[in-house]
Amino acid sequence: MFEIDPNSQANLTEIATEHVHLDLAVDFAGTKLEGTAVYRLVALLPTQEVVLDTAHLKLGGARLKLIDGSLVPLEIDTNSIHEIYGTALRVLLPEPVAAGDKLTIEVDYETSPDSGAIQFLTPEQTLGKSHPYLFTQCEEIHARSLLPCQDSPSVKISYSANVRVPKPLTALMSAIATGSRNEGNSTVFSFEQQTTIPSYLIALVVGNLASAKISDRCAVWSEPENIDACAWEFAEMETILQTAEDVISPYLWGRYDLLVLPPSFPYGGMENPCLTFVTPTLLAGDRSLTDVIAHEIAHSWSGNLVTAKNWEHFWLNEGWTTFFERKIVSRLSGEDARQLSCVIGEADLLESIDFYGKDNPLTALVPKLDGVDPDDAYSTVPYDKGAHLLYYLEHLLGGPAVFEPYMRSYIQTYQGRSIGTEDWKSHLFSYFTSNDSAKVELLNSIEWDKWLTAPGMPPVSNYYDERPQKACLALADRWLNAASDCAYDQFLPTDIEEFSTMQRVIFLSRLADSAPLQSSMLAAIDSTYKLTGYRNCEVRFGWLALALKSNYMDVSSAVVNMLSTQGRMKYTRPLYRLLHACPDGRSLAEQTFLRMRDFYHPICARMVEKDLGL
Repeated sequence: MFEIDPNSQANLTEIATEHVHLDLAVDFAGTKLEGTAVYRLVALLPTQEVVLDTAHLKLGGARLKLIDGSLVPLEIDTNSIHEIYGTALRVLLPEPVAAGDKLTIEVDYETSPDSGAIQFLTPEQTLGKSHPYLFTQCEEIHARSLLPCQDSPSVKISYSANVRVPKPLTALMSAIATGSRNEGNSTVFSFEQQTTIPSYLIALVVGNLASAKISDRCAVWSEPENIDACAWEFAEMETILQTAEDVISPYLWGRYDLLVLPPSFPYGGMENPCLTFVTPTLLAGDRSLTDVIAHEIAHSWSGNLVTAKNWEHFWLNEGWTTFFERKIVSRLSGEDARQLSCVIGEADLLESIDFYGKDNPLTALVPKLDGVDPDDAYSTVPYDKGAHLLYYLEHLLGGPAVFEPYMRSYIQTYQGRSIGTEDWKSHLFSYFTSNDSAKVELLNSIEWDKWLTAPGMPPVSNYYDERPQKACLALADRWLNAASDCAYDQFLPTDIEEFSTMQRVIFLSRLADSAPLQSSMLAAIDSTYKLTGYRNCEVRFGWLALALKSNYMDVSSAVVNMLSTQGRMKYTRPLYRLLHACPDGRSLAEQTFLRMRDFYHPICARMVEKDLGL
């Protein structure tokens, strides 16, 4: 069963989905979606069943649609249940199909409150406090709790949908809106995504939403109460998108809209095609955190066009995207910004590997995930270890002038397909054999097993320009040297005024390397730079993490506040772990989580629960 994807129970070698049409109604009172999914399928091998992934779905009838439009009821079997991967829905066909045969089936279903993909919010959990809200998050294997599907990135489908929502709410999807119509107290919104995508990129949001036009192909969406701030913060979307096109190739998805979600959204961003979801923690008020937008835009090529065939090869999505993101940042803000991003990424990678353990097989670039929930393997490893490898290859092979034509060829070769690491590596060798055969000897000298399948840090260190770091590292060292006699009056608020966000993060990371620090020193740092109430979440998180590593409980109220006002896992999980590790913080961490559990997205709540051992 796991010839293609160890995390799917679908019969992927026998049947492929070509198109899915969804006809859904949103029931806020019942916290569920209900309706019908229609599947256009093609047989790859002779078979007499269609097996789809499901999780926490209530399944109704299934039917085969004949050429004349008539419907034949089908028998279903839901006896195969996996603890991690959910319930296999076996749809039994009335007679065998041969390879190449096409068929259409329909399945009635409804979701449940236990769906890992959907978070329903009460009006009180929104900015406007007047209307309910829902959003989905299907990556990695949660699409199966939104609809029965072949929930594997190896399968790329087009999709369309009609979504019925109560007035005056608006529905948006990871697709192009094609119209809407009134039906009594409801509005039916229609969508179409003609470019094929994996199931994890199907996305839906329903709420009281407003939009602001940025350009002819870009708009920002959010709750009306926040739309002006969001439009200002992300006013440079079109510029970032054009820069990405210059770095890679023309944008193929039509629209690039951005949705700012409520604060429980568990990620910095999610690259849903045509409609990127982002966290409101990016609203720094100074456009300093828009590198996340560069990352999500870059996914329009790596991940969305060229897709990892299963979650073991996730680095092909995230490593390439992080590499592209830093290329875009370099074009927009200079090479210094790229170098600083690489430094921060390497520090994040080291922290992830320390958390998992340097010998943990999940820290391999291409881990084995048979029997593993991909959520449990989620870390910065595929992002930063993958980007580290690509940066290393770029410098080994001769720099951007050599590497950038190759990376464009890679995207052009595989766009529209799902691939594995061996496909990537084969193309790498093939490209340089054809275009610069002298480079093949360099590629043959690489210890590929150590890069791809060995756990821990990469086998080769990259050199990053130290000049952009000098001022922030020097300031941190001055603070550390001043600790011996508490000579803190030499420091001024202007010390960090000219620092970028990344330089401030590096300053705090350098201090954290020496933690635990004296309470008097931490009090002086906060008094000088006012970090506890800092608006920029990256800087505030860096400060709170440093304080907790030093058991400086004066920040406990600020930590609880940050845990209570956003659910981004990048901040939430480490803060809970660090607070829980403080001698005086264990019960506070547990009490805060139990109080806030229902605020968090189900993915975040489950992961924090594991982190705290609850």
